[in-house]
Amino acid sequence: MPHKVMPGNRPSTSILANRLTPSVLGQLIALYEHQVFTEGVVWGIDSFDQWGVELGKTQAKALLPVITGDAAPAPQSDSSTDALVRRYRTERGRAG
Repeated sequence: MPHKVMPGNRPSTSILANRLTPSVLGQLIALYEHQVFTEGVVWGIDSFDQWGVELGKTQAKALLPVITGDAAPAPQSDSSTDALVRRYRTERGRAG
């Protein structure tokens, strides 16, 4: 049953602050941004090459009329996206 035992003494990071303020939150975000950049340099990855983000923007622009209006999903859309759009439209109808 080793998976049910927590012996401790493992590396971890704890970040403590007296209060969560906009300044502290900004510092945390900057810390994680720096961590991602540094890991990218060490691993030889360009952390700022965001072709996936650009693809997501293109897909979101194509999906927006489907979500906000009554346009039919594109023929190449997948069943998961179609189901989410139907669910969103149903919930939006209940809220309105």
